[in-house]
Amino acid sequence: MKREWWQEEVVYQIYPKSFYDSNHDGVGDLRGITEKLDYLEYLGITMVWICPMYQSPMDDNGYDISDYKKIAPEFGTMEDFDELVAKAKERGIKIMLDLVINHTSDEHPWFQKALEDPDGPFHDYYIFQKGAKEPNNWRSVFGGSVWEKVPGRDEYYFHSFGKKQPDLNWENPKLREQLYEMVNWWLDKGIAGFRVDAITFVKKDLTWRDREADGADGLSKCTRACRNQPGIGAFLRELKERTFDLHSCVTVAEAPGVPYGELGDFMGEKGYFSMIFDFRYADLDIASGSEWFKRRPWTIKELGEKIMASQTELQKWGWGANFIENHDQPRAATKYLREGQNNPEAVKTLAAMYFFLRGLPFIYQGQELGMTNFQRNSIEEFDDLSSVDQYYRSIEEGYSPKEALEFVNLRSRDNARVPFPWNGERYGGFSTEKPWLGMAREYPPVNAKDQAGREGSILEFYREMIRFRQKGEHRDCFVWGSIEPVESSPHVIAYKRCTEEENIWCWFNFSGLEAEERVPMGNMEPVWQSHGEARVCGDFLYLKPYQSVMLKEV
Repeated sequence: MKREWWQEEVVYQIYPKSFYDSNHDGVGDLRGITEKLDYLEYLGITMVWICPMYQSPMDDNGYDISDYKKIAPEFGTMEDFDELVAKAKERGIKIMLDLVINHTSDEHPWFQKALEDPDGPFHDYYIFQKGAKEPNNWRSVFGGSVWEKVPGRDEYYFHSFGKKQPDLNWENPKLREQLYEMVNWWLDKGIAGFRVDAITFVKKDLTWRDREADGADGLSKCTRACRNQPGIGAFLRELKERTFDLHSCVTVAEAPGVPYGELGDFMGEKGYFSMIFDFRYADLDIASGSEWFKRRPWTIKELGEKIMASQTELQKWGWGANFIENHDQPRAATKYLREGQNNPEAVKTLAAMYFFLRGLPFIYQGQELGMTNFQRNSIEEFDDLSSVDQYYRSIEEGYSPKEALEFVNLRSRDNARVPFPWNGERYGGFSTEKPWLGMAREYPPVNAKDQAGREGSILEFYREMIRFRQKGEHRDCFVWGSIEPVESSPHVIAYKRCTEEENIWCWFNFSGLEAEERVPMGNMEPVWQSHGEARVCGDFLYLKPYQSVMLKEV
């Protein structure tokens, strides 16, 4: 594909509620992001993705929007947002927003008008079905029926997610026009683009027929009938033509479940979006992406195979959006490293392995510090809607409360949403007031102040990786080069990055033991390693425990 400006970026994802609280009310805000731009510049970030900061009752922490063109008061004002965009630009940092257009809040004026007047135009902005009982047995992503009864009427409205998040009716062209106008309004304000939330849910199976039950509740997961449905392409193509194509912007779609054979429709030069996130390796530890209690064993070899299968397919069509953490995932160190989660060298190996893949690297706030999961002792300590649902569903499926709590601790989205630890003081310097969400440690030993400038810290390792990728002598190979899998031992993930000018082999040891790897040729020299010197003897490379090494043909 032709080269685009956004292919050279390094993206940092911010959960605004938990990044930095500038007015000390316990909730992070836009001014807090502005005040920490120096930190992002120090890290080497070139683009920031901000999770929803729109007006919202915060039932799902901002993914339930009640006004697309207003800032939630707890986050500040539109003037604060404009100031953030301007000051970020001064530092060479672009701003990308979350675009949530599958659903709104039930407090959005459109939905309120739809309830008030079932014969009015706004009623068709949402999905309603008449009847004295739920139209079918579909289960929402957050548990329970997708149908919620309208008070006082034999009518139900549809919600793929929480009951306070009614789905928009994309079959209505007037509704789509309203959304396109809003999207262009934000792009005209000077943002760089969007991460597009839950976009593969916008087309439903309009037969509304029952599906085979797959749980003790007698319901069937709605993803079978309202995700990646036939006909969705017409909606997504129109969205692109009416909005994204009119601007030099970047779009990254949250598009789980898209078959690899259909990637060309969703990404690349002719795709609906610039890139998509591939969740196949992110959901490695569970048998079903929407049911955390269905755990499964996995190996490093399997992780490597899934990552390389993803990379191989993505590069056929365009650019990958590479991540190991986000606001919907637990901490990567805990999930992928398990017993090695508190070993800084293990954390660095995991970081390097994903960061140098082909595509755009995404870093989630706190990932660059090696943050790990928390351990909560009661379901009452969780804020996340999905965590609460998974806990009670686990018990309904026959697990004990202790087992259910273990599942939720491992997978809760709250793991990534705890306030960012800026220093080791109370509440980690995030705020002087008690934060909106309990921290893993009230006086966090893992924090930015402790790691900044300290040789060997995980934060400084991330800075080094970013500099090496963005400004090092092998930049072209790591930014633009292709990728190929390389055979390796069971605890090592390996691949090759290639251009016409050079080939660089990369090995990442995920074991606490030394690993022996065969090198492709005798005359090779190291271009980068995580710790210690690369040791090549004859036809073999000897990797220290949790060491990353890159060798180049001489």
